[in-house]
Amino acid sequence: MENGDPKTVAEAPEAPLNDSLNSPPDIKSIFLGGLFLLSLLAACYAAAEIVLPIVVAFVLMLVLQPAMRLLQRLYLPRALAALLIILVLFAALAALGTILSGPAATWAEKLPEGIPKLQERLSFLSKPIGALQKFVSRAETLTQGAAPAPLPVAVEGTGLSQRLLEGTRSIVTGLLETVLVLFFLLLSGDTFLRRLVEVLPSFRNKRQAVEISQQIESDIAAYLTTITLMNIAVGVATGTVAALCGLGDPVLWGTVAFLLNYVPILGPTIGVVVFFLVGLISIDTLWVAFLPASAYLGTHIIEGETVTPMLLARRFTINPVLVIISLVFWYWMWGVPGAILSTPMLAITKIVCDRIQSLAAFGHFIEG
Repeated sequence: MENGDPKTVAEAPEAPLNDSLNSPPDIKSIFLGGLFLLSLLAACYAAAEIVLPIVVAFVLMLVLQPAMRLLQRLYLPRALAALLIILVLFAALAALGTILSGPAATWAEKLPEGIPKLQERLSFLSKPIGALQKFVSRAETLTQGAAPAPLPVAVEGTGLSQRLLEGTRSIVTGLLETVLVLFFLLLSGDTFLRRLVEVLPSFRNKRQAVEISQQIESDIAAYLTTITLMNIAVGVATGTVAALCGLGDPVLWGTVAFLLNYVPILGPTIGVVVFFLVGLISIDTLWVAFLPASAYLGTHIIEGETVTPMLLARRFTINPVLVIISLVFWYWMWGVPGAILSTPMLAITKIVCDRIQSLAAFGHFIEG
């Protein structure tokens, strides 16, 4: 069971399924709802630079809300408490980046020298890869026939420096938007919920809105807090193994393992490949070179298949197939941030669907 994937993640209430599961579907409502959903997803894709920082800020607000309430019990004003939480969060991130920048730069310098060694150790793969390439080229020749050779075309594109500049500008802009939205979300508190409750027509609707809000906050905060603690444990174990195996820079590799574990399935897979290649490059003894990847995989299996599911099973249950589909879809939409947010967003969807009668069938479909 993966970190974001425990057959995993959304609240599974104890209440019995309501009668709407057995009632015939309203085709008109499904059609209109599908059109609305497609329009919403298209807007999220087109306006990713605006929407993604807002979603990240909202998820961070759910995680930081308990700290916000603790500071308020200490009689700190809301504005000061929100500012203090944001400063502590980003100061920790900046300190971590500063600590890791040196080891990362050192490994970047080592990489060109280690590539020949890596090629030598993986030389046994050259024959199968060559045979596969030969087969693919022959298949393309048979399917295309004697097609004329394409004319060379010179394409002028933006240089690497320009692309880096644009990427840096996009990251900085998104980060500033996230900080700004997060500050005002923490500052406003329950203002949005109070206004929503005020405009809802019936007491039942008001109570339902409060229940959904409280459930989302408690369950998503519990999920992300549990996952973060488990990822810290994986990072510490991986860094310890890296030090014992002579890999060097245990803080760097522990942080890599910690961050990759936030992306369900894809992150641990990338982690195994990274530690396998790094071990081959930096460790001379062949069997020892396999230890970092093996230890990381074993740690992840123990954490992802035993410990985390045991902690989350009573609170979260989502169809693992939908976790995979959500991961692929949101990675396509928003890249790595979308992959990290995919499981919490699927959990929020299930919580909402479980508590709205007309959407109960969808909540039951999402359930693991």
